[in-house]
Amino acid sequence: MQFHDMEQAMALLFSRRITAVVLIAPIALFFWTLYPLSPASASEEKTFTNSLGMEFVYIESGTFMMGSPEDEPLRSKSEILHEVTIGEAFYMQTTPVTLGQWREVMGKPWFFSRKGCEDTPVTRVSCHDAMSFINELNQRGEGRYRLPTEAEWEYAARAGTTSAYPWGDETDCTRALYANNPLKVNDCVDHVKSIGLIPGEPGPVKTYPPNPWGLYDMHGNVWEWTADCYGSYTEQDKESMHRCSRRVRRGGSWFGHGYQVRSANRAYAHPAAKFRTTGFRLVKEAP
Repeated sequence: MQFHDMEQAMALLFSRRITAVVLIAPIALFFWTLYPLSPASASEEKTFTNSLGMEFVYIESGTFMMGSPEDEPLRSKSEILHEVTIGEAFYMQTTPVTLGQWREVMGKPWFFSRKGCEDTPVTRVSCHDAMSFINELNQRGEGRYRLPTEAEWEYAARAGTTSAYPWGDETDCTRALYANNPLKVNDCVDHVKSIGLIPGEPGPVKTYPPNPWGLYDMHGNVWEWTADCYGSYTEQDKESMHRCSRRVRRGGSWFGHGYQVRSANRAYAHPAAKFRTTGFRLVKEAP
């Protein structure tokens, strides 16, 4: 077939494309009704909830500045600012392990009763206790769980922010549970009372707003054990995790000062220590 001019050829080509779209569209609509692209399907890839109701958020791999700048108030000399790359994505538990979750896995020994509501963080658990919980949970075949590394913890706590706290550079009693100690550090006791919490103890998880990545209580409520031994960031050879005499804790607690809930703040304790200010949260390894 010959065309007298280019416009005639383009018009015929355009009409054929329109015909193809008209024919294909009903077929595509039929398959969409059978297999819709639901927004929920996409969100399920970013979250995970196990049979105990423990919720996890997917944390993408990435690079961030770990530690604090030298002009950050009340920083420690150990918080050396340096670049860290998280090479593999992981799932971070949205809250500390709760007392209800602990009881579900570890039971209720008659000789030692843990007091508190089901949705408060479990406390008075050593790092060894946390590992026992993880071992029991891993036997259930729902994935592999572990404690977060110190770098993973700070990466998730910062949630893309570079300020002292994810909400800014100043303490704020409405953003985290700290200074709830009527006998010593009582800066936030009045606010705690105003929202119906009890002074002098931790509070239910999810009482305060989450950080930008949907994680609750990363700052305050209870300190959290991590998988790392405490040491200088510049050390090349750290102690073996199995021989570690000082295990890193992060996040601050209801008992202490506001500066202790900074994203970069570091603390440590013997892995066998049990404090009423300390609990833990889990990482679930991504496939």
